[in-house]
Amino acid sequence: MPPEIDLLAIARGSVTAPAGCGKTQLIADTLTVHAHPRPILVLTHTNAGVSALRARLKRAGVPSAAYRVSTIDGFAMRLIARFPGRSGHNPAILELQRPNTDYPAIRDAARQLLVAGHLRQPLSATYARLLVDEYQDCNLVQHAIVTGLAETLPTCVLGDPMQAIFGFGANRLVHWDNEVQVAFPGAGQLGTPWRWRLAGADNLGNWLLGVRQQLQAGQPVDLRTAPAEVRWVPLNAGTEVQQRLVAARTEAPNEQGTVLIIGDAINVQGRYQLTSQTPGAMTVESVDLRDLVSFAGQFDLRGGRPLSQLVEFASSVMTGVGAAALLPRVEVLRSGRARTPPTPAEAEAVSFLGEPTMERALRVLAAFSSQPGSRVYRPEVLHGCQLAMQSAAGGDTDLLSAAIAARERNRHRGRSIARRSVGSTLLLKGLEADVAVVLHPELMTAQNLYVALTRGARNVVVCSPTPILTPVRAR
Repeated sequence: MPPEIDLLAIARGSVTAPAGCGKTQLIADTLTVHAHPRPILVLTHTNAGVSALRARLKRAGVPSAAYRVSTIDGFAMRLIARFPGRSGHNPAILELQRPNTDYPAIRDAARQLLVAGHLRQPLSATYARLLVDEYQDCNLVQHAIVTGLAETLPTCVLGDPMQAIFGFGANRLVHWDNEVQVAFPGAGQLGTPWRWRLAGADNLGNWLLGVRQQLQAGQPVDLRTAPAEVRWVPLNAGTEVQQRLVAARTEAPNEQGTVLIIGDAINVQGRYQLTSQTPGAMTVESVDLRDLVSFAGQFDLRGGRPLSQLVEFASSVMTGVGAAALLPRVEVLRSGRARTPPTPAEAEAVSFLGEPTMERALRVLAAFSSQPGSRVYRPEVLHGCQLAMQSAAGGDTDLLSAAIAARERNRHRGRSIARRSVGSTLLLKGLEADVAVVLHPELMTAQNLYVALTRGARNVVVCSPTPILTPVRAR
């Protein structure tokens, strides 16, 4: 079956589509019929989006030689790293030790490189064309990067202005009508809710199309009008936390099904706590892995509290560490006053204090994660730390540099998503699951609420004191 819109026939244009109406599938269908010897460059915004694209392309049987997929920022980083002399950037920005300033500097360096016209021959020799998914999330500099690429490569951008959720602080997003469609004229629209049709949930898909119109018009959403696939959990004062915990344990209606739990975007620690208390749940991490880099920068084997630092880190990524009891217990064991023998984890902790090395730190983390009652709920952070410690143990690098390198490898590799994942709309955007559980709709703008409600292909669970969902105004 040919693609619904022939993206290969578009020299420069845009496609608009609501959530779940087939943008990602259209890209996959296009790559399936791509016969050019050079690959198509496919860009999006988040690692989650990259993972979703790769999974969709793999299911479609698209050969890896037909495409190159990356985040826009990841592509910008590789671009300036490949041409450091021409971009003239400070190499330190690629270490991302100061993400708030380094990312803008990376984007601006890539923009200047493209504007100067230095890369037209390498780009045209490397790629057949450019497709950009989730284009509504481009800020002005990312938009300039894409328009710079479009001077050389045939380009089509795909997006939905109702899913523009990254516009906060100084990060002004490109305006769909006034800026996107001026640079990339409209070339078609998608309107069939394929995500829900393929899941046998047409009623849910059609209802969500109506919700999109309501939210676009500034109207609230009445859950009492929702189909049976939407379950409202009426929150009661004093029991909200427990009710949300119960909702987070909602099972998928199908074997091996997936659940996305969408929590408070601001209260990160609250999401971690909920994840630790929800069996089988794992956290979707921010791409910059700040907790990993922070720990690596502070961990001091020669300092006064290396075991405390290690235990605190372990407690932040797994359950069952028992930090409050462990440290006094270790002191008792070291003094020879213990009446019971040490557990394997306690023994490793004692050995680490006697010989504080990276190798022994690794053994402590392994012992913590394998002891009864332990569950790793932040595997990306733990795995990144273990990789960094292994590198630092060799003596060729320090832990912070190794952690930054591990983070960058993770960034470009993409990520696998657990069957039960916890995150915010920013982290889960671009993903879909059988069930979406929305824990804090009262804190969401219209765009964030729309993104949250459209993550579930079969069922949506909404926790709120009232069935009337009134979005907050964007700041």
